[in-house]
Amino acid sequence: MRRSLLRRWLLRPLGLARNLDLTYNPQKESMAFISKDTPCYFFTTVTNSRLPIFRTDEFKQILCTAYDEARRSGNFSIHAFCVMPDHSHIVTGGELSPSNTLRYLNGISARRIVDKLKSEPKYLPSLHKLKVQARGDHKYSVWQHHPNTYIITSERMMMQKVNYMHKNPVEAGLAEAMEDFRFSSARYWLRKPILNDEPLAVDMKTIDWRA
Repeated sequence: MRRSLLRRWLLRPLGLARNLDLTYNPQKESMAFISKDTPCYFFTTVTNSRLPIFRTDEFKQILCTAYDEARRSGNFSIHAFCVMPDHSHIVTGGELSPSNTLRYLNGISARRIVDKLKSEPKYLPSLHKLKVQARGDHKYSVWQHHPNTYIITSERMMMQKVNYMHKNPVEAGLAEAMEDFRFSSARYWLRKPILNDEPLAVDMKTIDWRA
């Protein structure tokens, strides 16, 4: 009996989400169930050659800020995220197709990262590693070209992906507990105290939870 109740609590930690003002844009009124008709998308994007671009907090924050810019430009929601040294996980929702959502996420973040690498001489060796040949000229590729996209059509699937991404830093030895890792949405989902300077707020209130 206890195991059953605990399992239900872990799978449905957002039962109080309607009462929490955690969305980055309180003027949003569109609410949606997670279903086959209104799915969410789980993206895993890996850096070019798995370079640890996001090893430092500075570059993790650049990525989070770029994701927020992409969210506003593309008018979609970010429900959960986690930034690892050589890849990122993110769950989005909205009316955009997966390819268009990725165009905003990866396009804007790549530009912001390359701009930062170009801004200081100490970053030039890292910038050089991202250089690729393109039609006789050079350009820079931050991300691998084939990100992993998973369509989320139920609340149970959502919880599986969210728990998976939030466990990543712990399993990689980057944090002792999920909520201790600064650059993820674990504190929101676990209903832990939110930092005054959270790297990226998430749109939990835009989901109309059945539970």
